[in-house]
Amino acid sequence: MTRVSLTEYESSPEEIKKEYDYQIKKNGRITNMKRTLLHSLPSYKAYMEWYVLKEELVPFLEERPFTIFAHALSAETDCLICSTFFRKIIFDWGENPDTIEFNELENLLVDFAREIVKNSNQVSDSVFNRLKLKFDEKQIVLLTAFAGIMIATNIFNNVLKIPLDEILKPFTKKGVHHHG
Repeated sequence: MTRVSLTEYESSPEEIKKEYDYQIKKNGRITNMKRTLLHSLPSYKAYMEWYVLKEELVPFLEERPFTIFAHALSAETDCLICSTFFRKIIFDWGENPDTIEFNELENLLVDFAREIVKNSNQVSDSVFNRLKLKFDEKQIVLLTAFAGIMIATNIFNNVLKIPLDEILKPFTKKGVHHHG
């Protein structure tokens, strides 16, 4: 059960309604996480920087490695909402996130994600040296900053026990697509 209520459009101030309208226009819906974040507009805006970092990462990383990196971070933090969100994307590709095979770059990103979550003070030199062979310093900073905001998103959902969005329920490990 959620620890903080979801905001409701009808009872929200105009500045919050504008964000609802933007999300619905952009995505066709507003997620439970965003509805919760909208209790605090500065908090909402801080977390929306996730999209700014994604826009910087995808041009050099590409969508598939980006999604695999974000999923690995979310799965490692055991965030049901975020890991399921990325599971849905992988299923939408026609692949199964439980059996997906990674290429060399994707394996590196998964290794980096797991090490960051397990102990950010102990990211191994071997993983970091592999990163330096693939990416320049700006790209490594972007990857690391994105990991931080992705983990913050996971923590937000986990601590406040944000309910899983209905649209994602079929894509959980227990959902109908689990072995599909």
